[in-house]
Amino acid sequence: MPRLDVDFLEAHEPGFLDATLASYSAEINVRLKKRYAVPFTQPYPETVKAWLAKLVTPEAYRKRGTNPQDQQLALVEKDRDRIYVLVQESADSNTGLFDLPLNNDDSTSAVTKGGPLGYSEQSPYAWADAQAAAARGEDRNG
Repeated sequence: MPRLDVDFLEAHEPGFLDATLASYSAEINVRLKKRYAVPFTQPYPETVKAWLAKLVTPEAYRKRGTNPQDQQLALVEKDRDRIYVLVQESADSNTGLFDLPLNNDDSTSAVTKGGPLGYSEQSPYAWADAQAAAARGEDRNG
């Protein structure tokens, strides 16, 4: 939304944008609460700021006044619908692809980085010897 339109809206409807941003921010927080550390703190994740902008823009255009058949309004509403899908996807711990701060974790990222999933030996049979030695040790201790 152009800055002049934002200024016009703020002058004629003071507090509307702040209230709408707070409302959509609360909605995002509710959806992400089980997985992520919400409410987000500064510096706010760029992804969340972009989501908020795309959620609030159609509301701002409607409040300012617009032609219901305007193609631009249709585009920003399509963006808003896409953001709802992305927020829902990010709340899914199995398929979520977003890197946001996790809930109950001191890290700043929800991406978990694993270690190596395999190792190598000089001999192709060394693993069997190591497994047999471990099993013999368990038998003695058990």
